[in-house]
Amino acid sequence: MYKMASSQMSMFDFVLPYGGTLDETNRWVRLARAIDWEQLEERYSAHFGTGGKRAMPVRLAFGTLVVREALGLSDRETVRLIAESPYMQYFVGAAGFSGQPPCVPATLAKFRRRIPPEEVAAAVRLFKQFSQEKKR
Repeated sequence: MYKMASSQMSMFDFVLPYGGTLDETNRWVRLARAIDWEQLEERYSAHFGTGGKRAMPVRLAFGTLVVREALGLSDRETVRLIAESPYMQYFVGAAGFSGQPPCVPATLAKFRRRIPPEEVAAAVRLFKQFSQEKKR
């Protein structure tokens, strides 16, 4: 027997499974803790001068590239997915969930010019390791 729902559930009816806090065992949270952000920032900041427009933070730049590579996404789909995920927003350094894309897709090309692919690949390997551990 199937009973029809009287109406579709709204987003306000949906209860977050983590009770308003992020799960510390989530692979994106674990990866964020495993990365030496200060060291990355030192290398990243060397690409910029002292004047001009303020650059986007290294955590956003590096984080979006890791998300893109780890999940095999296009630039457009990467920023869209980050906008939908509180865990990914945490990973790229957002202070809280906003539901907004962290940048425009074209910005990822600029990030790729400044961040060596081998650094992104090392983080992706770690992400995949955390992903496998979570499944066990």
